[in-house]
Amino acid sequence: MVALRMLFRDTPKFFGIVMGVTLASMVITWQGSIFVGLMTRTFAVITDVGDPDVWVMEEKVAFIDDTKPMQDTALYRVRGIEGVAWAMPFYKGNLRARMADGSIQNCNVFGIDDATLAGGPPRMLEGKLDDLLRADAVIVDSVGAGGRLAKVGPNGESVPLKVGDTLELNDRRAVVVGISQNTRSFQSQPTIYTTYSRAVQFAPRERKMLSFILVKAAAGEDLAHLTQRISGETGLAAYQAKDFKWKTVMYFVKNTGIPINFGIAVALGFLIGTIITGFMFYSFTLDNLRYFGTLKAMGTSDARLMMMVLSQALVVAFIGFGLGIGLSCLMGVGAARGGTLAFRMIWQLVFMAGAAVLVICNLSAMLSMIKVVRLEPAVVFKG
Repeated sequence: MVALRMLFRDTPKFFGIVMGVTLASMVITWQGSIFVGLMTRTFAVITDVGDPDVWVMEEKVAFIDDTKPMQDTALYRVRGIEGVAWAMPFYKGNLRARMADGSIQNCNVFGIDDATLAGGPPRMLEGKLDDLLRADAVIVDSVGAGGRLAKVGPNGESVPLKVGDTLELNDRRAVVVGISQNTRSFQSQPTIYTTYSRAVQFAPRERKMLSFILVKAAAGEDLAHLTQRISGETGLAAYQAKDFKWKTVMYFVKNTGIPINFGIAVALGFLIGTIITGFMFYSFTLDNLRYFGTLKAMGTSDARLMMMVLSQALVVAFIGFGLGIGLSCLMGVGAARGGTLAFRMIWQLVFMAGAAVLVICNLSAMLSMIKVVRLEPAVVFKG
């Protein structure tokens, strides 16, 4: 209780210490959450195609956007493997869309099975998924429809693409029959869905057109054994959806500078927070040395005094950590409302930020403890 009264009595330094911890906590969680959000967007396609348990592809595919087409016969080979409930074709390509006003935009085009429409968009805002069975039909995601694929009105205003509008894909007419809500992708290009047979007509003709095979396991089938069976019998790569997501994330981690950039930002937040907190806490301890000296002269042991300093540090850590997490969440939610900012806070990140705050406060407490332990009780009797 005495330690807390000492801490709260010196209001300016108390707030200075708390702000140092808050800054460190906020920077770590803010930058970390943006990094996690960006990495989540790298496998947005896998997230949106929620039905399949297993993704089958060419063995050399490194991540979801690294498409290496297969022969169409691979689909029938996979369908014949024991433990496969169903296997459907999935086309993924990057095609140019020409708007009515002549403007051109690169788009991600997905072709899903004509009969079952497996692999379609996760949620429809306008129209129905079955409308894809109509002639020249496509479904466009809401972000693309209101952004890069939007038309220019007579007064120069942006007019979102809507159901009934037309565009050209590889000089072929496409009619918008629905608007879907999709997870934002890493490249943020518009997403267009159509049937598999129509997608291969839109795309420039190649000898191999099949990008992926979506597999649903039979009831009770062990997914790990199924992926091994598919790989062993076909020579293709097979991954569970969660494993394919992780493979995609690790590609970006290993081959881009994104982790280094965010790591530097987090390290700077930790360093600055440590310096501010350490300096303010040490200054606070110096200002209260006479009280520690009085307690020491009254017979209080060094261990008890060290516990007092540590309790002060833990209280500051708890308050600063809570404020930092709260500010980071408020900023993230506010900025993510527009959909542009990638922000995703996970419990592992909160745990890491809490551990960092504890390290900062413990380091600050240890620095102050040195002065307290070396303190001579006679200092309180000096003029």
